[in-house]
Amino acid sequence: MTKIKICGLMTLDDIRAVNTAKPDLAGFIFAGGRHHLELDQALKMRQALDPAIPSVGVFVNAPINEMLKTYRSGAISMIQLHGSEEEGTVTTLQKNNIPIINVFKPNQLNPDTKADYIMLDSGTGNGKPVDWTKLQITTDKPLIIAGALDINNIKQAIKTTKPTIVDLSRGVETEGIKDPQKIIDIVKLVHSI
Repeated sequence: MTKIKICGLMTLDDIRAVNTAKPDLAGFIFAGGRHHLELDQALKMRQALDPAIPSVGVFVNAPINEMLKTYRSGAISMIQLHGSEEEGTVTTLQKNNIPIINVFKPNQLNPDTKADYIMLDSGTGNGKPVDWTKLQITTDKPLIIAGALDINNIKQAIKTTKPTIVDLSRGVETEGIKDPQKIIDIVKLVHSI
């Protein structure tokens, strides 16, 4: 069964929707932009989140101390590196027993990363779709795919790439706000594939 991560959660309403839908992972963004959270917000949301759903902190070229502080606070249980972080950052964080997702653009995949998971994304969370049919993906690590996924293209993306996890944020929003029904529908669909 393919797993699913709902990312870019911003409110307690988002958490309620996720608790109802039961995705496999929930994502909090600490990297600026529209979905950015401060640590105190993330802590409140983590407390309201179903304890069975691990939370992932998304960072872009953040200082290691900031990532460690966020992890140690209990707000997150995994870290997603979405910038141009060096492998040394991956191994330093792993020494603290933190599972790491390393994100690459399709043409810059590093299958030799020490990260626990590899994510392929079209860019910087800009909603740009990826043509999954043109990718040659070779990795022995669990693969996560992201990039303008939604209810209309998720089946094809999963069939083409056979990922371990799919990651959605904007694809479950309506007018920039997480849509509970879209979250429920896509989690059910992905878990059925």
